[in-house]
Amino acid sequence: MRRSIVFILLAISISAPAQVLYKISGNSAKAPSYIFATNKIVGIEFLDSVPNLLRCFSQCKVVLTEFAMQDYEALATLRVAALLPDSIRLDRYYTTEEYQKIDETMQLTLGMGMDKLCRMKPSYLTAMYRNELLHKWLDYDDQRSMEAFYQAIASDKGIPVRAIDDIGETMYMLFDREPFHWQCKELLQIIDYPEREVRQERTIAAMYRMGRLTDIAYLLVSPDNQSTQSYSDYQIYAARNKEWVKRLRDYLVEGGAFITLDAIYLGGEKGLLEQLRAAGYRVRSVNR
Repeated sequence: MRRSIVFILLAISISAPAQVLYKISGNSAKAPSYIFATNKIVGIEFLDSVPNLLRCFSQCKVVLTEFAMQDYEALATLRVAALLPDSIRLDRYYTTEEYQKIDETMQLTLGMGMDKLCRMKPSYLTAMYRNELLHKWLDYDDQRSMEAFYQAIASDKGIPVRAIDDIGETMYMLFDREPFHWQCKELLQIIDYPEREVRQERTIAAMYRMGRLTDIAYLLVSPDNQSTQSYSDYQIYAARNKEWVKRLRDYLVEGGAFITLDAIYLGGEKGLLEQLRAAGYRVRSVNR
């Protein structure tokens, strides 16, 4: 009998839809809003497996996201922000052997050596190299990004797309949230141990497909996590989540907001879902 119950529960867990779509209501909201967790590795074909997603999106009046990818002026600003000041030379922060290793790796993966990339911030080089790793080993394709997909659909339908962060905060999160010396260390680390990054992202993607957002948060803060998505990053995300709750208030009171954010921001005790609950909102999975 006990074994039968285990098999039944296992079958339910396998067939149940992943809990990645949440309804936000209460706290003076005139109408519900929705928040959808995304993952950059998992392609847009996954959207077909989430019941009621299209229905919820069709009710939205505005799409909210971390960064509005259709804002080309902001994109141009970010490219400038990725540059080092003229007074800083990246080769001074590495030994000759380390710098040569970085140069050879960038040449091999990006088709450009440090003669062309030496003006870029280490955090930007890390992100570029990381994306190439994910493209090679995990079939990552930014053209199939779920967040970009909904932003594009909203633009086509004339639905406004709003960034929760302003451009200054986005620049900080992308390029300056960690001290410069730590950025230099992380760049060398990901080149020395690329398998750590691939393994971490593969695990997060698997958890995402099962809707295990809290487990993703635990993975990020685990002492065993040696990827570039570190405990210190999660602490920064947690502080930003509190600020995001305040910025989302007007949209949530009005209702009809469709929020798309990376799953790494949502789960756990300090994730955005719990922060919204702590602020008085009712947050529940749409497909329980």
